[in-house]
Amino acid sequence: MHKLLIANRGEIARRIIRSARRMGVATVAVYSEADAASPHVREADQSVAIGPAAARESYLDGAKIIAAARRTGADAIHPGYGFLSENADFARDVKKAGLIWVGPPEAAMRVMALKDSAKAAMKKAGVPITPGYQGTDQSLVRLQRAAESVGYPLLIKAVAGGGGKGMRAVDNAAAFQEALMAAQREGQASFGNAGVMLEKLIQRPRHVEVQVFADRHGNVVHLFERDCSLQRRHQKVIEEAPAPGLSERLRHTLGIAAVTAATAIRYEGAGTVEFILDLDTVDTNGDPAFYFMEMNTRLQVEHPVTEMITGQDLVEWQLRVARGEMLPLSQDALTVTGHAMEARLYAEDADNGFLPSTGVLSRLVFGAGDGVRIDTGVETGSSIGLDYDPMIAKVIAWGPDRATAIDRLVGALDGTVVEGLKSNRAFLARLANHPAFRAGDVDTGFIGRHADSLGPDAALADTAVLLAALADVLDADQPAEAGSPFARNGFRLNLPEQRSMRFWNGAAVHALTLRHVGGRWRVAGLDGIGEIGARRRADGSIEADLSGTLLHGFVIAGVESVEVRIGGQSWRLGRRAPRKDAVAGASDGRIIAPMPGRVLAVDVVAGQEVAAGDRLLVLEAMKMEHRLTARAAGVVGAVHIVEGDQVADGMLLVEIEAGPVG
Repeated sequence: MHKLLIANRGEIARRIIRSARRMGVATVAVYSEADAASPHVREADQSVAIGPAAARESYLDGAKIIAAARRTGADAIHPGYGFLSENADFARDVKKAGLIWVGPPEAAMRVMALKDSAKAAMKKAGVPITPGYQGTDQSLVRLQRAAESVGYPLLIKAVAGGGGKGMRAVDNAAAFQEALMAAQREGQASFGNAGVMLEKLIQRPRHVEVQVFADRHGNVVHLFERDCSLQRRHQKVIEEAPAPGLSERLRHTLGIAAVTAATAIRYEGAGTVEFILDLDTVDTNGDPAFYFMEMNTRLQVEHPVTEMITGQDLVEWQLRVARGEMLPLSQDALTVTGHAMEARLYAEDADNGFLPSTGVLSRLVFGAGDGVRIDTGVETGSSIGLDYDPMIAKVIAWGPDRATAIDRLVGALDGTVVEGLKSNRAFLARLANHPAFRAGDVDTGFIGRHADSLGPDAALADTAVLLAALADVLDADQPAEAGSPFARNGFRLNLPEQRSMRFWNGAAVHALTLRHVGGRWRVAGLDGIGEIGARRRADGSIEADLSGTLLHGFVIAGVESVEVRIGGQSWRLGRRAPRKDAVAGASDGRIIAPMPGRVLAVDVVAGQEVAAGDRLLVLEAMKMEHRLTARAAGVVGAVHIVEGDQVADGMLLVEIEAGPVG
């Protein structure tokens, strides 16, 4: 292998380029029209345009990618993850073209491509599988009968699904048919396969997966487990390694089961065997029951946490195995050091159903610090649209123990600035800093269960105001470096002996006076705070010393407002009184399309009463179904769309006249 074409984009393309370059392997990037200015294009040794923005005409067109490899003299293709990475036909075509396929054998991919065939293979190998129905008869009558046999609640899964697409939980027979049709639609739209399977719904599941590696010489190892239980809509949000709270016996058993799975299908390369742990079913040792869920026949998005705890470069392992080498290490030589976590920073609106957000990143600055790693495919000036996954970056933190890893992850998220579009940064920081997560009390229902406690802590509001004031006086003393997210505009550079200021937190106003006395600040306007020391830390945060009690947080200061971040929570404080016409909730009745898409269902008519949370319509975008709900009770004043309509971003869909129902 001397030249590697990377059949992917974004952060995984950049990640592969780094390892290939270190190994002396030249790289070729491919790109669509939308990605012409992307970082991965300029970082590769060569780059080739392969078509329009639509993935099916570029990154999903295997013939174009193979042609690009031939044209540039590449002798190998790495598919990354997503797109064609688990497409057995593409793997076959790559090999037929005389190129090296950096991935598993075609036969192994085909076995694991469909969840039903994968479970059949695992059952034969003796790996536990979840009770359910994996039959080929997909008639409504047969599936309804199977559902009764499995029992409610149950889970409907698209057999070709992944990432939560084509998956629906069903609590009773009355809801089965609607959920089945939705799962079939998503399966057909996303994977070209409407087939489904049924599984017993584990009420308190943990999602634990094991990284495996195999070579063509018969060697198979596991690189320990990862916990991916923090999910929303069955999509991973924060992953960590190793999984917290597992006994050494269970860790060993999961590793053996994963190696057994890989061996049974004669696997080669990197793969991940995913298991569900049933917390409500435990054995005599207190360990939860576990079941095989699926195997991802590629590198995982969350592979960095495994790299951080093992010290191994998994992309390097992939390239070595692909060129016929034996695995770099035996099972006995692999060890775990410390703890690592990864948060997926997305362009999405966490306060509005996690709907994707689009736009140009007018400013993108990542938090830094010991043990922090950032994998990203974008930069300031990059556009994020609807053609691809809206990931901004993977924020990864390692620590000698789990508590330190969490501290570093929260600090890195607090120090990250994303401007130009909405992101889930604040949500991720609050999630990572939640007391229950810190305690290791995790399962896949964590986010829904703790939704009410994932908002800002009112008890810290005064601290936020204090840090905002300290940032003003410290930044007035010394301007921040150019490009810093903490830069101030429009303030005097000469430090006054005394300074008065006001901040508005909604309608509440805080008037403070800070006087410089003997190297400390005397504060008037906040109860319980007299004199305080303050300094900027190396990571850009503010540290306040209240007679030995240290407080610190990040302050992103601007002319109109100040954002203060403390321990994963954030406050936006105004520098001026809010306008009288800025009434909170005034637009609650206008349901606007959050993105372009197609209307799949309309559930209301004009004159109908609705309650907060009632479903109004279903919008299909990015091959996912998005439920748009009423934000407040009222009466539907107008419905501007019908089923089947194509809608544009920002289009008015439904109007609700506010008012109590009943």
